[in-house]
Amino acid sequence: MLLLLVLQFYPTVGFTVDCGLYEYKAEIIAVYDGDTVTADIDLGFNTWRRDERLRLSGINAPEVRGKERPEGLISRDALREKILGKEVIICTIRDKKGKYGRYLVEIHLEGLNINGWLVDSKYAVYKDY
Repeated sequence: MLLLLVLQFYPTVGFTVDCGLYEYKAEIIAVYDGDTVTADIDLGFNTWRRDERLRLSGINAPEVRGKERPEGLISRDALREKILGKEVIICTIRDKKGKYGRYLVEIHLEGLNINGWLVDSKYAVYKDY
C-alpha cells in the first residue's frame, strides 16, 4: 500500500518515457527562458545535432524581456535549476517546427514531464497553438 502511495505522489519513480519514433536523448546546454532551451541531441549511431534551439510544446512562460521580465526571470531560473547540464529525453511533436524554426518538444527528466511541471509549479501556462 505504501508503495502505491509513493508512486502516486512521485510519478518519476520507476517510469520510462515512450514517445514512439520521435524520442531522443539530449543534454540541455542553455536555457533562454521558461519555454526555450538549447540542447545537444543524440540522434543515434554517433550522430549528434548540436546547439539545437527547442521550444517546449503546449505551454507559454513569461518573457524575459519587456513588462513580464521579473516573472520571466523566475521561470527561466527555475527551469535552469531543474534541467541545465542534465541528460534528458526529448519527444518532438512529429519532428515539427514552430513559427521561429524551433522544434516543438516535451522534455522528460527521470520520468518527470518538465512541460507539465512548469505549469504545475506556476512557472508557465498551458497554451494551444
